[in-house]
Amino acid sequence: MIPLRDYRRSRTFPVVTVALIILNLLVFLYQGFLGTQGTVLNDGIPWQERQLIPPAFDPVSYNTHRLAGGSSRLYPVSRDDYFVTQYALVPAEFLNRIDLPPTIPIPIWLTLFTSMFLHGGLMHLLGNMLYLWIFGDNVEDSMGHGKFLLFYLVCGAIAAFAQMAINPNSGVPQIGASGAIAGVLAAYFMLFPNSRVLTLIPIFFFIRLVAIPAVFLLGFWFILQVISGAGSLGAASGVAFFAHIGGFIAGGILVFLFKRRGVPVVLWQMLRKGRP
Repeated sequence: MIPLRDYRRSRTFPVVTVALIILNLLVFLYQGFLGTQGTVLNDGIPWQERQLIPPAFDPVSYNTHRLAGGSSRLYPVSRDDYFVTQYALVPAEFLNRIDLPPTIPIPIWLTLFTSMFLHGGLMHLLGNMLYLWIFGDNVEDSMGHGKFLLFYLVCGAIAAFAQMAINPNSGVPQIGASGAIAGVLAAYFMLFPNSRVLTLIPIFFFIRLVAIPAVFLLGFWFILQVISGAGSLGAASGVAFFAHIGGFIAGGILVFLFKRRGVPVVLWQMLRKGRP
């Protein structure tokens, strides 16, 4: 199911939501530019000493580099991969407070936030920005601009810790805004459960457009993350399901603290009244 739009208008212009989308797009365009600028060399020994596979390591290009007389310590990576490795969140680096090559000119703990603005591909970016565009404006309206930005970053940080807890010694970079956006989805889920969301549903060779209550659409999305996350335990996965789960749970709790005074948490009121 792919959400296309909701039918709830926000009372204020979603400055932070739009700014976040623009910033993510600009960073991705910069990544694309770097990808056309050839390769650089990275030192793989510090990673291997910690029994980690160096990020973006390609045996073919490494052997070609060695046969051409290059140092056995170094391996070639694209400038895009070099940049991503610098500013991504790598659990083995972050939790051990070390900065392995390529090093960055900022404290390693800031990768908790810089990683939220990196994406691994166009579909990864567009999927995240679509969800942020649809659901972010109303959540921002319910919190105010400054509190919404803080909510977004806190949810993203908690999501990152949830994913790191699954494999704290991982050398695989964690990137993407999906953990923070999962928090936004949870806030929408709690605040506007009855809001209708126009959703594209592919059924074999047919496509249907259906207006689905947010409580069912986002509830189904969360259940799918839990099932997928459980299935990914002990297996290599390119999707950070536990970041989604952690971000969603964080958002569902933190919405009570970040919402404007007087804004009702509708789903909570419904549950207290015993309504389905």
